[in-house]
Amino acid sequence: MTARNGADRYARYERLKFERPAPGVLRIVMSNPGKLNAADATMHRELAEIWRDVDADPDTRCAILTGEGTAFSAGGDFEMIQGIVDDFEVRSSAMREARDIVMNIIDCQTPVISAMRGVAVGAGLVCGLLADVSIATPDCRIIDGHTRLGVAAGDHAAIVWPLLCGMAKAKYYLLTCDPLNGAEAERIGLISLVAEDADLDAKALEVATKLANGAPRAIAWTKHALNHWLRSAGPAFDASLALEFLAFTGPEAAEGLASHREKRKPRFV
Repeated sequence: MTARNGADRYARYERLKFERPAPGVLRIVMSNPGKLNAADATMHRELAEIWRDVDADPDTRCAILTGEGTAFSAGGDFEMIQGIVDDFEVRSSAMREARDIVMNIIDCQTPVISAMRGVAVGAGLVCGLLADVSIATPDCRIIDGHTRLGVAAGDHAAIVWPLLCGMAKAKYYLLTCDPLNGAEAERIGLISLVAEDADLDAKALEVATKLANGAPRAIAWTKHALNHWLRSAGPAFDASLALEFLAFTGPEAAEGLASHREKRKPRFV
């Protein structure tokens, strides 16, 4: 990393770590030790901001997103969710960040690879599935847990799940919150590739290096054009996001969060 475009560009990040495993490749590592890299308020904000910095970094021609240790990301930190439930200003800020996480990775011209293992939930999963190439281990547990929390499936759910795996599968997993593993996710088209745990990082680096050594403008413009499929779903995305954050003001979200904290089944009815 150069002084102008390197360490100082990413020095302000607290929950994201950065490595240069190959020329032109930036590895971004989500890190929240002891919490399976759950997204607290700091990580949530940083996942909204990082893609603009990556896009402006001339030393990065491809980015890899992964999690530290044995997990990709375990979803939203309970304290962050409690703040969203309790405080209008926190809720408004989180809603803006949730939109930025989705739109900034879509608009980032630099190709992004995700390497998912362990569990993939929440804001981390948003980025994992919106990555241009998504790779997971066969036993990675992928869960969209919105309705289990008592809120509408917002953020990436409405904008990308139906396009990746079809409306029938998207509705099943988004309505029920049933988990699916990496092997099944690849089978239904939700992710790009599967790699064994021991091979995951190497496979992600292989794909990233190939893209980093490719024609940068041709790759960036192809991504931009393809992502118009996602932009065309913007109205559905905005509606789902608004309904998700409306639900955070209601009794179902309060019960869903309480049931998670108390490690019991929710009593919605």
